[in-house]
Amino acid sequence: MSARLLPEAIFARTVLGSGSGLALAHGAGSSTAGTYGPILEGLADRHTVVGIDYPGSGDTPRSTTALLLDDLADQLVAAAVAEGLDTFALSGYSLGGPVAIRAAARHPERITALVLTATLPHHDNRLALALPIWRKLAESGDRELLAQYLTMMALGADALEAISADQLRQALAFTAAGVADGTPEHAELASRVDVRDDLPHIKAPTLVISTTQDWFTSTRLHHQLADTIPGARLAEIRTGHLPMVERPEEWRELITGFLAQHNA
Repeated sequence: MSARLLPEAIFARTVLGSGSGLALAHGAGSSTAGTYGPILEGLADRHTVVGIDYPGSGDTPRSTTALLLDDLADQLVAAAVAEGLDTFALSGYSLGGPVAIRAAARHPERITALVLTATLPHHDNRLALALPIWRKLAESGDRELLAQYLTMMALGADALEAISADQLRQALAFTAAGVADGTPEHAELASRVDVRDDLPHIKAPTLVISTTQDWFTSTRLHHQLADTIPGARLAEIRTGHLPMVERPEEWRELITGFLAQHNA
């Protein structure tokens, strides 16, 4: 199969480490550093890690038009190839899951493995309710209220109830400060993504990591991915939508362990 033509890699990107390639697709309203920061060094111990920042995240300028899933997927692959990686694994978190799935479907000859965490093949009724609220809060500019909403929705019950009132205030301030400017466009794209037709055609070994206390992406969506992607394995982690906050080392070990099993 001939390789699909790639666009010029224009998104800001993070590159570190050495070894086999691993491309990272971050979550909506975040960035490579925001999503993978606590485990980046651990991933880079074994891999050449390349992560892109979507428009309105990190140093990538905000888009003036609606985002397209194919564009994000192609930019993810183009960034890895621009860094000298002909083949590589993909890790997609939340919105990054559909980005990684679409990249694997469009560029199957380049993808050695796929890891999908806290993610979705399409929006269900819960997301149909949650995403417009997220988008409108982001558009309002009220970062404090947005941080309250995101913290309530994203932290698992165990983590949320284990912190003190002072720690909760600190978490809210940290969340408010880290909101990406492009969050409205990210949330709007999440409301449109549908990669269900891609799933049966994924050829790379796939691990689906289900965040079992997740109020954003339900375990039903995680199981749908694992049940539809041929040969996919399902692993569970007892967190809400933020494994990088709640159980970062456990999350990293799931990713690196699976990649090692498949020499990816």
